[in-house]
Amino acid sequence: MPTTQPLFRDDFYLSTVEAKVIDVAEDGSLLLDQTCFYATSGGQPGDIGFFERTDGSRVEIVETRHGATKDIILHRPAEGAPALSVGEIITAHIDWPRRYRLMRMHTACHLLSVVCPFPITGAAVGEDESRVDFDMSEAIDRHAVTADLMRLVRENHPVSLRWITDADLAANPGIVKSKNVRPPMGLGRVSLVVIGEDASIDSQPCGGTHVSETQEVGEIHIARIEKKGKENRRFRIRFGKAEQAGA
Repeated sequence: MPTTQPLFRDDFYLSTVEAKVIDVAEDGSLLLDQTCFYATSGGQPGDIGFFERTDGSRVEIVETRHGATKDIILHRPAEGAPALSVGEIITAHIDWPRRYRLMRMHTACHLLSVVCPFPITGAAVGEDESRVDFDMSEAIDRHAVTADLMRLVRENHPVSLRWITDADLAANPGIVKSKNVRPPMGLGRVSLVVIGEDASIDSQPCGGTHVSETQEVGEIHIARIEKKGKENRRFRIRFGKAEQAGA
């Protein structure tokens, strides 16, 4: 199967791009020569949106996922959507408000891993709530964690991307914070999400999408901390101030 150039890997703010349909999967999912649509991976949901045809009609896209390999990105149209043909030129539009919320949330998860420097055992990024699971047994006050998170947000640290090779990552396994999920490897290079000047706040491998400075995260708080075993704590992050959420 042909492969797709993943433009979102180099530009998280790219929301629209012209592309060509290069293959149609058995289930009708569409493969493009290039895309700004993020495919579900690493706990972050894939993008939704629509493809605009040359006649102005739209094909709604309800799921973006990887195929057999990471360089195959499939866009699933809504049921009953018009069929597109191989070779057709379209303009892909992601649902930007949704994507931007996910970018803010994903960045918040990275900040949480700074405030709570424990091995990560699981994570899921959502539009309104995200969760991060830590291998820890210590009791911790959620209000104190929220205060530390908001301090990092307000300090407005830059967030950037740095590329290393698969070999570099293999030689430095200690930079991986997750115990159960390995960084996206196999494409020859791995992206490091760097927070702060010269990685003064954090640097870790991640293939997700993030904002360019921490103040874009906005108001967030820890809604609750759940005990999920003797040495596992689940932190739930939500947008807004704690008092506004009734926490």
